[in-house]
Amino acid sequence: MSQFVHLHNHSEYSLLDGACRIKDLVARAIELEMPAVALTDHGVLYGAIDFYREAKKQGIKPVIGCEVYVAPRSRLDKEARVDDRNYHLILLCKNEQGYRNLIQLVSRAYLEGFYYKPRVDRELLKQYSEGLIALSGCIAGEIPQLLLQGKYEEALDIARFYNQVFGEGNFYLEVQDHGLSEQKQIFSYMVQLGQETGIPLVATNDLHYINRKDAAIHDVLLCIQTGSVVADEQRMRFPGSEFFMKSAEEMNSLFPHNPEVLVNSLLIAEQCNLDFEFGTMYLPNFDIPSGYTPESYLEELVWLQAQKRYETLTNGITDRLTYELGVIKTMGFAGYFLIVQDLVNWARNHEVPVGPGRGSAAGSLVSYVLGITTIDPLKYGLLFERFLNPERVSMPDIDIDFCFQKRDQVIEYIINKYGADRVAQIITFGTMAARAAIRDVGRALDVPYGEVDRIAKMIPAELGVTIERALEISVDLAQAYANDYDTRRIIDVAGAIEGMPRHASIHAAGVVIGQENLSHFLPLQKTPEGHVITQYAKETVEDIGLLKMDILGLRTLTVIDRAREIISKTRGIMLDMDDLPLDDPEVYELLSNGDTIGVFQLESNGLRRILSELKPNRFEEIIAVIALYRPGPLGSGMVDDFINCKHGRQEIKYIHPELENILKETYGVVLYQEQVMQIASQMADFTMGEADGLRRAMGKKKPEELARQRDNFIAGAARHNIDEPVATRMFDIMESFAGYGFNKSHSAAYAVISYQTAWLKAHYPVEYMCAFLTSVIDNQDKVVFYIRECQRLGIPILPPDINQSFETFTAARDGIRFGLGAIKNVGKNAVKSIVQVRKAGEFVSLFDFCRRMDLGQINRRMLENLIIAGCFDNLGLTRKQHLSIMDECMDLAAQVQKETSSTQASLFGDVMEMVEEPVPRLQGELPARERLAREKEVLGFYVSANPLDEYREVLPLVTTHQLADFDVKDDEIYVRVAGVITNLSRKISKKGDTYARFFLEDLSGRMEMLVFPAAYKNNLDQLEEDQAAIIEGYFDTRDEQPKIAVRRIYKLPTVLNEVQVRITEEMNDTENRQRLLSLLKKYPGELDVFLHIAGKSKPLLMNDYRVTASSRLKQDLTRIYGINNVWYS
Repeated sequence: MSQFVHLHNHSEYSLLDGACRIKDLVARAIELEMPAVALTDHGVLYGAIDFYREAKKQGIKPVIGCEVYVAPRSRLDKEARVDDRNYHLILLCKNEQGYRNLIQLVSRAYLEGFYYKPRVDRELLKQYSEGLIALSGCIAGEIPQLLLQGKYEEALDIARFYNQVFGEGNFYLEVQDHGLSEQKQIFSYMVQLGQETGIPLVATNDLHYINRKDAAIHDVLLCIQTGSVVADEQRMRFPGSEFFMKSAEEMNSLFPHNPEVLVNSLLIAEQCNLDFEFGTMYLPNFDIPSGYTPESYLEELVWLQAQKRYETLTNGITDRLTYELGVIKTMGFAGYFLIVQDLVNWARNHEVPVGPGRGSAAGSLVSYVLGITTIDPLKYGLLFERFLNPERVSMPDIDIDFCFQKRDQVIEYIINKYGADRVAQIITFGTMAARAAIRDVGRALDVPYGEVDRIAKMIPAELGVTIERALEISVDLAQAYANDYDTRRIIDVAGAIEGMPRHASIHAAGVVIGQENLSHFLPLQKTPEGHVITQYAKETVEDIGLLKMDILGLRTLTVIDRAREIISKTRGIMLDMDDLPLDDPEVYELLSNGDTIGVFQLESNGLRRILSELKPNRFEEIIAVIALYRPGPLGSGMVDDFINCKHGRQEIKYIHPELENILKETYGVVLYQEQVMQIASQMADFTMGEADGLRRAMGKKKPEELARQRDNFIAGAARHNIDEPVATRMFDIMESFAGYGFNKSHSAAYAVISYQTAWLKAHYPVEYMCAFLTSVIDNQDKVVFYIRECQRLGIPILPPDINQSFETFTAARDGIRFGLGAIKNVGKNAVKSIVQVRKAGEFVSLFDFCRRMDLGQINRRMLENLIIAGCFDNLGLTRKQHLSIMDECMDLAAQVQKETSSTQASLFGDVMEMVEEPVPRLQGELPARERLAREKEVLGFYVSANPLDEYREVLPLVTTHQLADFDVKDDEIYVRVAGVITNLSRKISKKGDTYARFFLEDLSGRMEMLVFPAAYKNNLDQLEEDQAAIIEGYFDTRDEQPKIAVRRIYKLPTVLNEVQVRITEEMNDTENRQRLLSLLKKYPGELDVFLHIAGKSKPLLMNDYRVTASSRLKQDLTRIYGINNVWYS
């Protein structure tokens, strides 16, 4: 057994300073045969519980501590250049009281003492000293700093102060030796202090990394933290490479004449005996009427609400409620349900939209009757045990979706109800993922950006991919790693820090509620914005028995709520979204057409294709689609089986008759986790609790557990006279599908929102799309995407207007009015100010606008963008004229505002009487192409006109498709499309060849075009940004977003000269030639006709036949020769 314990250690939770992973820290201590190991991160307890669990798991004693920062004066003093320096002090927990006190110290350091760092002071140390052992700290401790300044007597006083505060035997003078001259300078004084005061000394090594070789990795972390580069001599750095986990022998060699400093580390570790109890729950107290217990009050509430939910309480309803209430009461969760229903019902009563449910909670009938969820679990076969397993005690997890914009009101209600000291949001840690780690390391090593970017982009875009995994699956990365020094160096360091926490932030949804002050249970801190958050992540919060609730903000609920408001204002109809009929034919027609852009969960290209093929006609099939559209089912063939079986193209097979009742709804496919549970229950006598255990086992794929479950299943099936081969096959099917199986309760709850959004789009498309556009107003690309959908639906998009537009998009009588907030570089505050000033009367001119607005909020860039966007078009001048007087208007308005506010203004009467409004000297408008290009730049979209307007008549004649017309079945067909080239980017391939990508925009939409090197060379002259062009190539649907592989690019003509007809060999017969000639005679005109006949090297000119540019002729020819074989040019 080692005769030394490391008591001063920094893990990865000393953010961007500690290069020790907790697991490695514990493992190395065990390797060195140490009986204990401590964790003392800088100012925080982020990793305390993880460290405790890991140490217990590996069989070593954990010592929980913290290196706190001590303010030089009071923690409340925050004077620049006085209070921005602080001292370090190590605190270690002897017992639970010490842990409670350390929590208080760390929390109050953040909540009260934060000034650059979280700081305690002597007052707090006196108040919360019990149960703690203190070490005087590293060279940055108060005593070492005084000794370095030659202030021995003051150091002596401080040592006595700490000894008195913590008590005899609980304060130690800390000595270290990393080879630093300062440490050697004070060592003898530290020994002298110990002799003079009787305070013992203890050695530590202030470790920041595990092994000596890790010093370089730690150095890179410091550079990432400070934004510097390794080569910078002036940056913060640790001297040498001695801050690692040394063995007892190595520590002894540093202090050969003072063996007691090592022995004392053992004595301290022996005194530290903190143990945590997990499994106890500390639910907040919910106020209930006198005379009730939580259980009796919940029961009364449930039966009361059940009578309101159902006209008749059938035996099935009462049996299920009785069963669920029994489980809830037995498991001690009555209070939890009371808390959740109170929160949800408060929100509903205060017009905060709440989702229909989320996750497995939708399987609870108690949740349904209490209003926590809005989908009836009995109607859709949802299982309570999937939510709450009576055979596995764990806190239920009811996640709730609220309107994104009103979520803060819900959190405020929780704070007001339970007390600000008992509620906090939950911390989350942003970790360094593979690409981010490579970029951070590349910057720190000062490798050129282009080189770092090249390496980072070799990491495959696979969810959760690690650098190790990337080296296995990316040939390019593996080759670069093997052959290039910079790549290898970056990858090695990035691999060492990958996954470490980089920063702390607020969890998107998590809120914790305690039954008393939260700082009794866990450490807290405050964000720069003033939010109080936990220092433990959500998993740890639950581990220590606190109630964690996910208060999720769902934008779709905000969209639905806004659409309802618009419908109420414009039509006088107030919709109840929870009361919609779920069999509306118009909804299923919309879904079957794949017309689901803007429909919750159903708008991706892949889902739209599935909907078009499935053609759902009942709500259960919406539930199924949401469950089906995931990588597992898509790759397994389940989706095709489901669709084919529905339409009778494939026989539905059940390997046992009893399966039909369970799988009929999903056409024989095991789609839901609940179906696995039902099979185990009905066919193998599993209790539903055991069936949930089987589901979990199949999800975790642990061989031993699965073997045990298989034996139990086969034995149970035998009692139902099911032969072993059939039972084995059944188990195999369940096991294979369980990996893909989805939580039906979650799918059903989200299907409700999908249906609601589809219903709104089907019945109130203008109002719904208006609300949807507002929800994405901060993302110009999304605004453009959904505006195109509006145009496809025939909804006019009206240009922004300084007197008509508001911050958001608004529904007008003749369409959707563009919101001022969607204009580039026009801030929300400026827009709010415009709307507010406009209440006094509409703006009558540009100068009037400038004169009345606060020019501190409207700068020249904003005003220019407002003009370019067309906001002032209705005030009598052109955009060109407005731009010509813009500066003059702003300058004169500023002068007028200054004079008006002057105390002397009254001496000269009304300033405006003497002002002559600027008059444009220029006439006319900007050239159409420039006007539209600049309009698109600030709006992301053409609103007033479209560059393709002059080609509208020729577009249907020169193309085979509009971009919006393509279907997945069109894959690899040769197509001809036309539009405007945008977002053109030229790139160099790995072989050194140039290729290009761009987007083509036509009147129906936009699509990516890929120009490979050979096509690039042949079409170089036609590749021009904002050029109207005809594109020929192959339609490709292999990726999620379809694209066209370009072969030829032509300039889009305004005048047509020829008709081209391609004739295949089988169509080149006498009968079809006669049909062709008779057709051409019907449409006489001036255009030449060219025939491209199979087997002929040159097209044949029909000298005797000339035709007109007619869409009717094209349609007739297309019917004979096919859509891809007829075009005008």
